[in-house]
Amino acid sequence: MAGFQSLSIAFLVCVIVSNHMVVDAMTSKNMALFWGNSQSKIEGDDLQLVLDQSSGSGAKSKRYFIFGSFEAQIKFVPGDSAGLVTAFYLSSEGSHHDEVDFEFLGNATGEPYTIHTNIFVQGVGDREQQFRPWFDPTADFHNYTIHWNPNAVVWYIDGIPIRIFRNYENAPKLKTAFPNKQGMRLYTSLWNAQDWATQGGRVKTNWASAPFTASFRRFRPRACPWNGALSISQCASNSPTNWWTSPIHAQLSASQSTKLREIREKYMIYDYCLDPTRRPNGVLPPEC
Repeated sequence: MAGFQSLSIAFLVCVIVSNHMVVDAMTSKNMALFWGNSQSKIEGDDLQLVLDQSSGSGAKSKRYFIFGSFEAQIKFVPGDSAGLVTAFYLSSEGSHHDEVDFEFLGNATGEPYTIHTNIFVQGVGDREQQFRPWFDPTADFHNYTIHWNPNAVVWYIDGIPIRIFRNYENAPKLKTAFPNKQGMRLYTSLWNAQDWATQGGRVKTNWASAPFTASFRRFRPRACPWNGALSISQCASNSPTNWWTSPIHAQLSASQSTKLREIREKYMIYDYCLDPTRRPNGVLPPEC
């Protein structure tokens, strides 16, 4: 995959250079279950999350990072998945946390999933954009990547950028906060959100179809490990080992920009920047 996507690292071991890390090994080396259903499991490179009426489940990376690329291959709950949310996201901790979300909202049988994205900076979110998939996300595994560097956060599906949130922190008149001062873990979860997930909560979870299972494999954080406040400058510096700060990753290529526009024109179904109910007095959020 070109651009921000990962190198082939299938046979590498964990390599630490200075303050920087390329993580491979297996999913079991990178991730750990931290709550939920006893049927959930990690075996080698595979992770299975299970939801039934007793509990959902979740996993998280074993360490925090700041800047880099975070990817996984995911296959979603098939059939009637109304009310369910499968999440793949980065998050720090605390009331002023940073967070970058991929959430996949389930469907009634025959209806498409909703790809829900959001970003929180210092505890402030409400930056939702939603898309319809151009493929069946339950039929096979697809690659989902969050790329985070000092210039931007980019969401990818199968190497195609679908959303970009740029760093306008120092831009005149904008001064939009950007997630660049907190380490974040990589998380994934499967949970019941029937009060809002499908058609605004009008379609509830069909427990007759439980247990529900979402499958994951090849979690690959290629990122700078968080070692406290010193990591803020170390991991943002223009160092050869900080591959995410190199000029090729500073912005999308021309072909990537074209694909981004195509996806947004054809498949985006909601954009907070275009929602008049979210614009008091008609004023757009500065990053829009």
